Amino acid sequence: MKTLYLDESGDHNLEIIDPQYPVFVLGGVVMEDQYAADVAQPRVDQFKMELFGTKSIILHTADIVRNRNGFERMKDSGFRQEFFAKLNTLIENLDFQVLACGIRKTDHLSRYGPAALDPYFLSLNVLVERFCLELGKVSDGGWIIAEKRGPELDREMDLAWLNLKIQGTKFMQASWIDERICGLRLRGKAAELAGLELADLVVTPIGRHLIGKQTKEDFRIIERKFRRSPGGEHLGWGLVVLPKELGQPPLRSDQPRR
Repeated sequence: MKTLYLDESGDHNLEIIDPQYPVFVLGGVVMEDQYAADVAQPRVDQFKMELFGTKSIILHTADIVRNRNGFERMKDSGFRQEFFAKLNTLIENLDFQVLACGIRKTDHLSRYGPAALDPYFLSLNVLVERFCLELGKVSDGGWIIAEKRGPELDREMDLAWLNLKIQGTKFMQASWIDERICGLRLRGKAAELAGLELADLVVTPIGRHLIGKQTKEDFRIIERKFRRSPGGEHLGWGLVVLPKELGQPPLRSDQPRR
């Protein structure tokens, strides 16, 4: 059994687009459940204990960069350097795949206008397709755990998942999704799930990459963990960027085309 842990970076709103961060990324990590419980969770807890003396602190990018909610020591440059060096080592040594979908919101809105789909739910469709392909032809092969986003958005998420199970996507039959994925669970950051914390840590570097920021070691590590084709390609397989450039060659026959 595998689980896809999901988190987001950026705002899914298309009415107001931040020119400093005009992308939305939904992404996360895929891990075997036994590995997550027996290896990933203890290693993440050990990392926290070593640096902060508690395993209750939540690895949350927004708190880390703003030196808050237990990360006040990040103001010290020496500690900050040690933290990121050890965090990169932790992420590099853990065994998981990365799946992500990035939406360039300005281009998305320009291409589709009023018909432009909500970036969150468009990305969710893409990731459900890739997760199903990763699971293969199995029954009840995996779960999706996504971060809670507030009562109203959580209700929309539950309805979107129900719609996927009933109608499928443009590129994948509902029966494939319903058979392979057991269901969708929503959890808050306070659940202290290593998978959700890792998902939080991978989506922001992907967003920075998409807006052309200088590549750092965290993205280099994440890039090596993207789900890949048999030929080693990650674009379209582990990382999908939308909208596609016009004239881009089609994907291989076993990939959903989008």
